[in-house]
Amino acid sequence: MLGSSLVFIDGSVVAIALPIMQTELHASGTDAQWVVEGYTLVLSGLMLLCGALADRYGRKRLFITGAIVFAAGSVCCGWAPTINFLLAARILQGLGGTMLAPASLALLGSHFSGAERGRAVGTWSSLTAVAGTIGPVAGGVIIDHFSWRCVFFLNVPLAAAVIAAAFVHLKEVRDEEAARRLDVAGSLFITLALTGVVYAFIDAGMAGWRNAPVIGAMSGGVLSLAAFIVVELRVSNPIVPLALFAQRTFAGVNLLTFLLYAALSGLFYYLPFVLIRVGSYPATNVGIAMLPFLILLVALSRTAGAMTYRFGAKTLLTIGPLISAAGFALFAIVHGTAYWSAVFGPMALFGVGMGITVAPLTTTMMESVPSQRVGLASGINNAVSRVAALLAVAVLGVVLSAAFNRSLDARLDRLHASMRQRAAVDTQRVRLAGAQMSDPRLQRSMLEAYEDGFRTVAWGCSVLAAGGALCSLLLIEQRPKKADGQPRSS
Repeated sequence: MLGSSLVFIDGSVVAIALPIMQTELHASGTDAQWVVEGYTLVLSGLMLLCGALADRYGRKRLFITGAIVFAAGSVCCGWAPTINFLLAARILQGLGGTMLAPASLALLGSHFSGAERGRAVGTWSSLTAVAGTIGPVAGGVIIDHFSWRCVFFLNVPLAAAVIAAAFVHLKEVRDEEAARRLDVAGSLFITLALTGVVYAFIDAGMAGWRNAPVIGAMSGGVLSLAAFIVVELRVSNPIVPLALFAQRTFAGVNLLTFLLYAALSGLFYYLPFVLIRVGSYPATNVGIAMLPFLILLVALSRTAGAMTYRFGAKTLLTIGPLISAAGFALFAIVHGTAYWSAVFGPMALFGVGMGITVAPLTTTMMESVPSQRVGLASGINNAVSRVAALLAVAVLGVVLSAAFNRSLDARLDRLHASMRQRAAVDTQRVRLAGAQMSDPRLQRSMLEAYEDGFRTVAWGCSVLAAGGALCSLLLIEQRPKKADGQPRSS
């Protein structure tokens, strides 16, 4: 439980620390994106392969190895003297997380059975949710009173506790029926595809789409994606059996997952920059600002699970994303960063929308596939949510950069900025919200332009969430039956 919580908490805390990291390490906006994207890229591309490795070589072994690698990556992150060193350390940390996350739940399933398994999974989910709620606030306190580096160093004793507990309490478990041949080619091609596409979108934000490296990266990504599809259709043990997506509800659930988590991840990446840079929030207050979302998500998830069988999956999976879309739109409409007037309302709407979506989404996904493929389907859905987060930060970064530059140029025109002032601004443009101008008028113009860019991103997130609701309406059955013909559980 603590192992998977390490991976989950790290993502939320790093998002809050990112504006401070950017300033201290003199990083560009693109560099800041890669601090998150490098970590998520490894998780997205290799998680399914690591799940198969855990089944084949031992879940305990992979779990402990993952904790060691994660701790080593955390130490390197905390010591990072430059932004490039930090990026490499985040990739190492992501590799450890990729081993930890799939092995964690698999170990629960192999150590408990029947009603005990249900209670264990429930406890795991609850503790993960509690950790996710406490993590951002605790991380903010650590950042404000010590350093962002301590956020990473704190992972080391936690990882040590995970390793010690695993040695004492866990037994080694393998799946003797697991495929002997691993789909390494599929994992390689999907990782290359994601890397190429993400690099292209991140770099295009400042370099433009006619830039040769951008064109090359996008072309390589698309070709790798095509190769991935060919491999998955031909191998006997694909990491992503594409035939599963022929089931309409399963395809709809994953498309909804992609759109909704893309919206959520994109907004939560850029929000801390607005609150810290534009609103002058301390990191602690940024964590507190997220509490309404997290508390409502946890509080409503259990109720929503029961409501699925009363009102039907389609109903909840349409209403929930629409409420979330309203929250994104509210961020776009309301100006300023005052908590009660500009932040609390959208956060509460996110919490309600996601709170009545997450449990029905999981239930519907599990009931849309044959019983023996539930574990595989869960892994695919988890990977889809991580790919959504990965692509959202990159794609919405292009949207934000375009809106930021357009707004900044208009503001400079209104200020009648001189050529010298414009040249000074251009040297800081790539740092976006992290820009540091000696002229207070220019500094204010850059921060206000970033806020304009954020509102454009919020509109984009609202469209994505509404698109998820439309997917539910068109593709998801009200009460799906098992794909193998088994009756729906009640």
